[in-house]
Amino acid sequence: MSTTAQPTFSLRPSTTGAERWWLVDAQGQTLGRLAVNVARVLRGKHRADYTPHALGVDHVIVINAGGLEVTGSKRTDKIYDRYTGYPGGRRERTYLEVIERDPTQPFRLAVRGMLQHNTLGGLQIKRLKVYSGAEHPHQAQQPVAIRFGDCGEVVPL
Repeated sequence: MSTTAQPTFSLRPSTTGAERWWLVDAQGQTLGRLAVNVARVLRGKHRADYTPHALGVDHVIVINAGGLEVTGSKRTDKIYDRYTGYPGGRRERTYLEVIERDPTQPFRLAVRGMLQHNTLGGLQIKRLKVYSGAEHPHQAQQPVAIRFGDCGEVVPL
């Protein structure tokens, strides 16, 4: 029995195509569920030519991030902590304190935690633009308004 080996497809930067800009309205959506879907788009997993080690061509603009919802008691109980680098330098803030300072920060941190923690993940998170209101300065890129289906698929509006 002879078998022919199929070559593994690997996307090259020259064959990725033109950059695409997507616009997502976060008003009234759940923080984690939306962050999962946005992270999938930033990684490029929604494309048929997904390649794990390649930077995708998609940019995501999220508007109305101030209107995101959290479930349960996360609004008062969820803790965001960081470390300053000094002894005893642990700093903690609750979800309410974080959104009071910057309403876009919880969403940005949630998406960042779902991307790779390396150089590629850093490049992917730069393609995420989050705004607390309905206005954004990216009209020149002609973003396509989308929503996410029940299984996380991209559905143009």
